[in-house]
Order: sequence, then structure tokens, then C-alpha cells
Amino acid sequence: MKLSRELLENLSEITSNSAIACFPYIGKNEKILADKAATDVMRNQLNKLNIKGEVVIGEGELDEAPMLYIGEKLGNGNGIPLDIAVDPVEGTNFVAKNLPGSMSVIAVAEEGNLFNAPETYMEKIATGNHIPSECLDLDFTVEKNIQNYSDATSKKLQDITVCILDRPRHKEIVSELLRLNVNIRLISDGDISGALAVIDKKYNVDIFLGTGGGPEGVIAASALKSLKCNFQGRFLFKSENEKQRAKQMGIQDINKKYEINEIIKGESIFCATGITNCEMMNGIIKKKDRYITETIVTYKKSYLEVVKKDVSIT
Repeated sequence: MKLSRELLENLSEITSNSAIACFPYIGKNEKILADKAATDVMRNQLNKLNIKGEVVIGEGELDEAPMLYIGEKLGNGNGIPLDIAVDPVEGTNFVAKNLPGSMSVIAVAEEGNLFNAPETYMEKIATGNHIPSECLDLDFTVEKNIQNYSDATSKKLQDITVCILDRPRHKEIVSELLRLNVNIRLISDGDISGALAVIDKKYNVDIFLGTGGGPEGVIAASALKSLKCNFQGRFLFKSENEKQRAKQMGIQDINKKYEINEIIKGESIFCATGITNCEMMNGIIKKKDRYITETIVTYKKSYLEVVKKDVSIT
């Protein structure tokens, strides 16, 4: 059974409601409570769907997360078998401090089609669909990737913008970008939204690169694939325990580079609802007895839509 438009509408409603659950905690320095509120709503509503779902990317292992843990079964068990990836609150610090960039996210694919990513770091590079995928590669130097992008787009180096997490581990990359006179957009959090910025020129991000969360990389790849964008990832393991865990999850070559078609097989649905204002969508707006939300959805090939919902307060 293929992924349906009805399922997309159900999932966008769930991320909308999960985002709304965070509203009381915006700017209250309560990131744990905000995450719990969104997680409770997301789990409860996913369990009402006519699906046979399993969480492949979630809030952690069973001993770390009581809900939406990796391996948890969701839905009424009677419908389509699905792999489910969730991030009830991407950017918990943004919610706590009332900063832009937080959102509630779900991605789904048919069973076996969504990469079961370990809870570790991933080296990533992403671009839009306007250049050939082979132009950029994790094994290229920063200079070669930037020069290849410049050649493919006829863009001068000083007109190229690279988005990267503001982390000490990226010091050498940032230094090289500065040497090349490339524009840099540093982000404090929001690994998924940073990668999604490459989908449209209006967001003024040409390349997203650096090391971030592996699960977040898989979730972002779901949206990027639907829009025929480019993404490449490679897991980075800090310990033997992490390597053993990866092998238990089916990853035999721990040094492998994964292309987007290996991370997301077949079609997928991606939904992300803004909690606080994002570049791609507004955050939650409260008007008397109603909440207004905006959700980015991708569905099948080259389908992108911003869905606005008007929800009564009950």
C-alpha cells in the first residue's frame, strides 16, 4: 500500500497539535516540560491512526525514553506497516528561550525504507536540486566542494552561503570558509531546519555542512529526497560501544558514506510545524480562542506545501 494523502493530512495535524502543546512553555525556560508535552500529544495521536508503525528514530532507547522510544509500536496495528521518525521538539532551547527555529517533526516511510540511525553524530553535506549530486562529496576538501559548487552554478565564492552549526568541532571548517571569503550562517541549534534551508534559493543557503545528529540527518533527508535535493551522510562513532550498537542495527561498514537514496528508500512523508518562528514558516499564533499553525509538508516527488491550520482551544 502506498503512502496516502489522507495519511499526510493526519500527520500534519499531529505535528500541529504537538507544536500547540508547547505553547505554554515558550519563553519559560522549561525545555524538558515542553518536550514532554509535545511527546505526549504526538504519541497519543499516532496511536489512533490506522497504521502498523514502528519508531526507528525517536526520543532514545527504551531505558532512556518512556515514550516514542526506538522500537516502540504505534498505531492500531491494522493498517499500513510504517517506519516512523519523530522529533517532537527540534530546538528545545529555542522554545525555552523564545528564540526562532523550533518545530515539531514527523517523517514516515513504508516498512524497511527509513534508515534506522544510531544515536551518534553524522558528518553531513546537503545542497539543493539545482546542481548534480556528484559535485559535492564528504571526502572532498572544503575548498574543492566550494569551488565545485561555484563552477556548477557560476556563482562567485563571495556570493556563496554555507550554513553550519556553531560548534568548536567546526573551527577548522569555519576558518577555511573565511579564507575562501565565503558567507557563513552559523546556527546554534536546529540541525534539521539548517539542512532544509537549501531547498529554495529564497532562504539564501547554498550548502549545509558539518557534523550534527545522525537521527536528525535521516529526518532531514526525508524532506530533501522528496524535493530531489542532494544529501550525503557518514556516521561518526566515539566509542567501541557505539560501533557495536551500530552493527547490531545492521551497519556493517562503519566508515560508509550514505547517499540519500540509501537513507530514504522509496517515497516518504515529512511534516514540520513551526513552534517559534522559522525562516520557512511562522510559529504558533494565539488569537483569543484559537491557535494558528503553519506546517511544511513534503509528499512523494517534488511536492512541497505550507499548510496553515486554525485550531480551536478546548
